[in-house]
Amino acid sequence: MHRRQFLGAAAALAGMARLRRVEVSSLRFKYAICNEVFEKWDFAKSVRAMREAGFQGVEIAPFTLGDDVDGLTPARRREMRDILKSEGVRFAGLHWLLITPKWLHITTADRTIREKSWAYFRKLIDLCGDLGENAIMVLGSPKQRGSQGNSREEATKHLKDGLASIADHARSRGATIALEALASKDTDVVNTVREAVRIVDELRHPAIQSMFDFHNTADETEPFDRIVRTHFRAIRHVHVNEMDGRYPGTGTFDFRPVFQVLADLRYAGWVSLEVFDFKPGPVEIARASMDYFVKLEEQIAFR
Repeated sequence: MHRRQFLGAAAALAGMARLRRVEVSSLRFKYAICNEVFEKWDFAKSVRAMREAGFQGVEIAPFTLGDDVDGLTPARRREMRDILKSEGVRFAGLHWLLITPKWLHITTADRTIREKSWAYFRKLIDLCGDLGENAIMVLGSPKQRGSQGNSREEATKHLKDGLASIADHARSRGATIALEALASKDTDVVNTVREAVRIVDELRHPAIQSMFDFHNTADETEPFDRIVRTHFRAIRHVHVNEMDGRYPGTGTFDFRPVFQVLADLRYAGWVSLEVFDFKPGPVEIARASMDYFVKLEEQIAFR
């Protein structure tokens, strides 16, 4: 390529980048992306790619940082926070909280394991507080919260008691725990938003709330927009993905009704991209998803 051609191509790319910044700067919702899509990427490089794609925040899965949060030194936590600040990307929170260490289980009949697991949860709260303020902790982790050696009712009680035991600590560190409804094929504890919000209402603590994930709706019997409207008071976070786990826009699902409810009710939390099919690659997933969000907002009436 001749120098003139190279400069022309570089100018075109710079122009496209400016156009993209203008497009995403006009978005009304704030968008984050879950970091595991950038698996094995250097943290700083991944955050830069998120920012270049137009995302304002990052949601971090602790297992991507190591098998045990004790391995994340205070210096490393400060470094991560500095990277986020330097790139202008906010810390939205944590998710996939309990995949590692492998022994974790917060609702098991084994009291020793259960108590150790909730003690570890406190460490996750501290990690969340060290990385940023006013962040969300999405409590999904289906294999670590199902009934194990006890009934569904007993396991649900263990979940509620455990949440009550760490609620004040979460509030003190500026974290909000968002209890996620999960499909019954994955766990038998809390399968609908209604069940999650029931626990929120019973605990009546500002640090214990709920969220909505499009992918985890197999057990829901009402239209999704009605669910969000009915339980909006407890919804503090939203995960977006196609029903098959791909990034939005690759399927035929219509996200508009839920997004319109979010707009009508002036939702101020994060809309976070969480995908389970990484094959297109992180850059393509991030950019194509943000392009979809831009087009989706054009179809939403904001008042």
